[in-house]
Amino acid sequence: MEHGLKKQQVALTSVTASLFLTAMKLVVGIMTGSIGIISEAAHSALDFAAASLTLFAVKVSDKPADSKHHYGHAKVESVSALIETGLLVITSLWIIYAASERLIAGTTEIEVKWYAIAVMVISIVVDFSRSRALKKVAKETNSQALEADALHFSSDILSSAVVLVGLIFVSMGIVWADAVAGIAVALLVGWAAFSLGKKTIDVLIDAAPEGLAERIEEITMTINGVIAIDKIRVKPTGPQVFIEMAVCVNRTLSVEKVQAICANIERKVREEFPVGDMTINTRPIALNNETIAERVHVIGLNHNLHAHNISTSLSGQKKQITFDVEIDQRLTIKEAHNTVTALEDELRSEFDGELDICIHLDPLRYDERTTSSLSSGEEERVRAMIVKASQSIEKIQDVHDIQIRKNEQQKLFITLHCSFHDETLLEEVHSLTSQLEGAIYRSLIDAARVIIHAEPLLA
Repeated sequence: MEHGLKKQQVALTSVTASLFLTAMKLVVGIMTGSIGIISEAAHSALDFAAASLTLFAVKVSDKPADSKHHYGHAKVESVSALIETGLLVITSLWIIYAASERLIAGTTEIEVKWYAIAVMVISIVVDFSRSRALKKVAKETNSQALEADALHFSSDILSSAVVLVGLIFVSMGIVWADAVAGIAVALLVGWAAFSLGKKTIDVLIDAAPEGLAERIEEITMTINGVIAIDKIRVKPTGPQVFIEMAVCVNRTLSVEKVQAICANIERKVREEFPVGDMTINTRPIALNNETIAERVHVIGLNHNLHAHNISTSLSGQKKQITFDVEIDQRLTIKEAHNTVTALEDELRSEFDGELDICIHLDPLRYDERTTSSLSSGEEERVRAMIVKASQSIEKIQDVHDIQIRKNEQQKLFITLHCSFHDETLLEEVHSLTSQLEGAIYRSLIDAARVIIHAEPLLA
């Protein structure tokens, strides 16, 4: 909002300055008969039209994106700059034609008065002031319309200086110098038109600014987790750029981790460039250092299956892979088998050589059942049997927080905590808790579910 107001203010002052210079030069040009000054008046009239167009463009370009203009309205400034280019070319051709006619005719009546020289000096001062102000705001807001307007005023400085020199030569008796000055002005204006037109067309055809894509690539490759950049597209629209990018990431990463990588890329790029919008696609790729377990886990996730307890063995060129997968308990055995068969097929294409696969199916439970408490006598009996079962396993310490509930089918749902010495390996802990689960199931035939939480002894 602040940038928009600043652009409109500097554009409005340029309109006022152009109108003042046009009127002043036209009057003095007619009074003195100088083609150089009249050409300068035409140039300033062009500046007035261009400045008015710029004022309109910066007002429209600040409108936000809508349902019809998804990238906003910033390119209105580029269209404005292209129109100004056309006006510059037309003005140049007219000045060259008028000056050439005067040179061919060889008759020139020019009165070099002090006010003719004064008006050109004033024009140079005003043009210098406006050019600096426009360039400053154009750089701050990255406005192409203001940059075009600044180019107009910059060319005015040179052309006014050329006309001033021409008037000095005329006062010395070299009358053709005024027409030559007019042609020189036209050539300067034409060069300005060419430079502005080239830059404007680049923006309108979505040419990426030189070095911008390369710098964005450099920033992206500094982000941890980015392996390579598959594609990058940069679309400049006025003061902002729109970026589309595809990056390669490790396929073993979680969705949350990939999203964090994309967020880091966007944050870093926005720190350096005014980004209107940034779209980042990710392409998961396999790394050479992936373990067999990681590869199995990733392929399982691709089939919406959680593979765990993955074990591999190698005999010559033949691999054997065994693991557990959780399958929806509501599926039939045929449906579950078809599901893991598709997983097996992809695993065989993933690994070279002969492959022997054995998959254990775990029913995936997500029950929501109503439970009730036991009578005090029954709960004490069950609790005593659980403690007794735990005492049969030597390394299990301190069984506590025993919770016993009963479901609608009068089956027991049991949770408990047990402790182990801090240095006990997790593999051994898992084996011991599995033994305790089995002991409880054998002691309590009506137990439907036993969940054991293992923790360090001091916890």
